[in-house]
Amino acid sequence: MKTISGAVEFFMELVRVEAVLRRRLDSSLGGISFQEFIILRHLSEATEQKMRRIDLAGKVGLTASGITRLLLPMEKIGLVKRLPNKGDARVSLVALAKGGQTYLDESMKRLEELSEEYFTSPEQKKLGELSEQLGAWEKKLR
Repeated sequence: MKTISGAVEFFMELVRVEAVLRRRLDSSLGGISFQEFIILRHLSEATEQKMRRIDLAGKVGLTASGITRLLLPMEKIGLVKRLPNKGDARVSLVALAKGGQTYLDESMKRLEELSEEYFTSPEQKKLGELSEQLGAWEKKLR
């Protein structure tokens, strides 16, 4: 068997941990997935809590069709709402709905509790540094 480099081993471990973590987070958020949580979070931070769908897709790492597929059920249950774009009728906007804000607030509390369960205070400080490194790496990969 051929030996693999540390970088390839790191990629494999990172993807494995991400899959386990995503499953754990999905089951902990009280009815929404972690991906939906991320969407709600981006919308809550956006100007007037709305964004063009294509911009939101870029923020969460999805294609235009991928974000549309994910937003449809979220719209049906009142987490987000579709808005017309007065500047360009071909481009629709998505906005955070009142129900989405409620779910976001509840999910954030659950995530904070979960992080305290998993990590001690000193570990959480290290996680902040690691998050910065991952963010820089993500920009490099784009």
